[in-house]
Amino acid sequence: QVQLVESGGGLVQAGGSLRLSCAASVRTFSNYAMAWFRQAPGKERDFVSAITWTGGTTNYADSVKGRFTISRDNAKKMVYLQMSSLKPEDTAVYYCAARLYSTIYYSQYEYPYWGQGTQVTVSS
Repeated sequence: QVQLVESGGGLVQAGGSLRLSCAASVRTFSNYAMAWFRQAPGKERDFVSAITWTGGTTNYADSVKGRFTISRDNAKKMVYLQMSSLKPEDTAVYYCAARLYSTIYYSQYEYPYWGQGTQVTVSS
């Protein structure tokens, strides 16, 4: 059983920064690829970023490339999303997701484990 809890969301002005955190309750966190997705009202849940279970590979959606950075701390069982130069279009609920022994997948349907989400609102 994998439990994921996101935190760090909030209201920020355009151009600002936020760091999202995802805490995992699982015995072997280091065996899981981790990803961030986001969902704006009335829209699909979209891929934002992911990191392999080794941490050796990361990937980003084109819309966040150069502004967001994903990282993980296997000792603390945490994954982070550092978001900078935020734009109003980044406003969404951000979800953490996990998949065992995985390469990076871009579809939400490839990830069996999800957190409850954290709201990020960027004002113009």
